[in-house]
Amino acid sequence: MVQEQRPGGFARRVADIEPFRVVEVLARATELAAAGRDIVHMAAGEPDFATAGPIVEAGRAALASGATYYSQAAGIPQLREALSQFYADEYGLDISPRRIMVTPGASGALLLLSSLLINPGDGMLMTDPGYPCNLHFLRLVEGRGQLVPVDAGSNYQLTPELVAANWRDNTVGVMVASPANPTGTVLDREELSALSREVRARQGYLVVDEIYHGLGYDAPTPSVLEVDPDAFVINSFSKYFGMTGWRLGWLVAPEAAVEEMEKLAQNLFISLSTMAQHAALAGFEPGTREILDQRREIFRQRRDYLLPAVRELGFTVPCAPQGAFYIYADASHFTSDSQAFCLQLLEEQGVALTPGLDFGHYRSQQHIRFSYTTGLERLELAVSRLAAVLR
Repeated sequence: MVQEQRPGGFARRVADIEPFRVVEVLARATELAAAGRDIVHMAAGEPDFATAGPIVEAGRAALASGATYYSQAAGIPQLREALSQFYADEYGLDISPRRIMVTPGASGALLLLSSLLINPGDGMLMTDPGYPCNLHFLRLVEGRGQLVPVDAGSNYQLTPELVAANWRDNTVGVMVASPANPTGTVLDREELSALSREVRARQGYLVVDEIYHGLGYDAPTPSVLEVDPDAFVINSFSKYFGMTGWRLGWLVAPEAAVEEMEKLAQNLFISLSTMAQHAALAGFEPGTREILDQRREIFRQRRDYLLPAVRELGFTVPCAPQGAFYIYADASHFTSDSQAFCLQLLEEQGVALTPGLDFGHYRSQQHIRFSYTTGLERLELAVSRLAAVLR
């Protein structure tokens, strides 16, 4: 007897997970480039620098030495110890290596946390706009991302007041990012502390995405672990360390969660790239850190050029980005359809940007994201092309 396929074919959750809108822009940009058009790429959230030489060489050495077998599910001990020392050096924190889990990208950490913290029907407060995959990871485990509209009044971040006003019976925690994607805004130490107190008072979990740490421009970026040792922290080797394709991240969890996190990792991942972990060890060497810090200064120079230029073009940017490599701009002077607007600028001017629709619902049709992950000369070219039509 042949079993009939369910109506719709696949699990209902799949329909609730939205694709990246920028994919349409990137696909068209690839087509135009293949046809000979010169495209300035300001859409992807990926550093344009190749992985630093010492990291690459460490990866090659790991392969040559036979580091091609499974590692422990939580990561090789050497890397967890190096990360522990990193927290001591950068933030003055004593974080046991046991509390640090290496993951297959920050996405792996998000999957672990969603699996650990969320029961079916539970919700997690998060900003709108914000990184869209957070919402979808919760949906995978039958949870709900509870989007809270934010704007310049709160620096595009959640505040204790917003948490109190939006907390529901099924809310179990709060997820924020500092520096944030797409806005580049940062939570300072006092703001993190106030947010922690509000969440603790409600017996909730506090999850902080710190994957853009190391790419702060105006002041040191504090870790939530400085004010709340029981917060969950997600980080990555992709951004500051420039290892996007190596797919490595990490997660810092409270001691009480370690055993359950390791059990989940064993089942979900078994292992993660052993050679990539050995390569990442070189990221903490002084010579490598010098290279990475020089690159941060280049990102700062790009921001300092692009921010006033974008404003001069007629976009509104009420909050200057303090970290990451994005400018989230109000384009309502030009459009009420950010997707169509980005495609038009791509077709007519050869400039690839990200529509605000990728980051949530709140006024997303009126916003676009500029990514300054390309060279200064290319940014200048993009601005001159946009000025020709927008001014």
